[in-house]
Amino acid sequence: MTIKVLLVDDERLIRAGLAAIIGAEPDLTVAGEADDGAEVLDAVRRLRPDVVLMDVRMPRLDGIEATRRILAAVPDPPKIIVVTTFENDEYVYDALKAGADGFLLKRARPDEILHAVRMVAGGDTLLFPAAIRALAAAHAPRGDAAAWHAKLTEREADVLRLMARGRSNAEIAAELFVSPQTVKTHVGNLLAKLQARDRTQAVILAYETGFVVPG
Repeated sequence: MTIKVLLVDDERLIRAGLAAIIGAEPDLTVAGEADDGAEVLDAVRRLRPDVVLMDVRMPRLDGIEATRRILAAVPDPPKIIVVTTFENDEYVYDALKAGADGFLLKRARPDEILHAVRMVAGGDTLLFPAAIRALAAAHAPRGDAAAWHAKLTEREADVLRLMARGRSNAEIAAELFVSPQTVKTHVGNLLAKLQARDRTQAVILAYETGFVVPG
């Protein structure tokens, strides 16, 4: 199936560059474009994209609030990747907490952009462990890590630690010597126990509670 991508950025040249990269791929297509977060919800409802590539900083409505609005109003929301100039951008952390599925740097290579789109469209998380650790380090842990840990089985805890390192299901399966389907089951169980929307939310929670320690 073709993956439909909505491009959201206030800079026309950025949108044009992304459109050229995505439009050249047989399995990807540009569903549409928007130049501000204020236009995104309407565009998502009209165009039904699979993935939204969205600038995190925009003049009228930033990518954080746009992400919140999409997830609150759209029953089957698209995957959202926020795009930023700086990997230590506080906006990125807030966007991930709001429900974005990952982030990309504007200087990312074309192959990295294409990999990111395909990865989140396939249900995986787009995390850069070093950058997430740096962002998480600026936030003091809150809550009781031990009590939080008690919610999970040992194997689920192992899976979450590897998720926090940016591992895919296939990589986790190889490291734990289990099948990818078993990993998928563990991921589903731990998301339900932690009441996390997705893998990104679970990793953010892991850092914020101190279950996973940056460094």
